[in-house]
Formats: sequence, structure tokens, C-alpha cells
Amino acid sequence: MGILDGLMGNASELELDKVKEELKDLLTASEKVEHAFKLIRDLIIFTDKRLLLVDKQGMTGKKMEYHSIPYKSVVHFSIETAGTFDLEAELKIWLSGNSVPLQKKFNKSLNIYKVQSVLAEYVLK
Repeated sequence: MGILDGLMGNASELELDKVKEELKDLLTASEKVEHAFKLIRDLIIFTDKRLLLVDKQGMTGKKMEYHSIPYKSVVHFSIETAGTFDLEAELKIWLSGNSVPLQKKFNKSLNIYKVQSVLAEYVLK
């Protein structure tokens, strides 16, 4: 991921071993990290049990907020692919009880269909 992509809020795929180590105290004993994406400093993690959003805060990023979203809470999701002039793809996720979706932007080099497929695999069980 280039500096410009990071500044624009785009995401890139991460190595799972590094993510597992970083989240070892947060994951359950039987939980498996399946996919992970980085958005500047924040993380979007797909496990076999839930969706985790990690929000690194402050100048140093040492303060973190963790959002644990059970897949059963996702009621609707959509993707918007990158176009010729629009270099960003977007994922929107609506959660039960919320009218405003979570929105995450991804760079054009990341396959937004893959992200959607991972989410669909767990939500549509």
C-alpha cells in the first residue's frame, strides 16, 4: 500500500499470522482469522465467528477501540466497484437497529468482490 493510498483511506490485505499475533488476547481459543484488511491504521478482520473492526486512535495508535460484530447482526450489505475515474471501491454494511451503514473504502488494486464474498459466506449461513 502506498502512502497516497493510506492517506486516501484505502485498504489493503494483510498477512494473517501478523494479525493473529496482534489480536491474540482478543480472539477466543477456537476462533480463526480468515481474512484481514488494513485501512490506514485501522483493521477490518473477518474471523470464522465475527467481524472485528479495530480503530487505532491518537498520534501513537496505542489507544484502540475494538468493535465485535456478530455476523447475525448484519442485515444488509452492498459494494460499489471502482470506476475509470473513481479509484475507490466501497463496502457498506447495515447492522440490526441502525439505519446508517458502516462504510469502508478500498483501493482499486484490492478485489472488492473477494471482500464481499467473505462477508456473504458468513452472513448468509
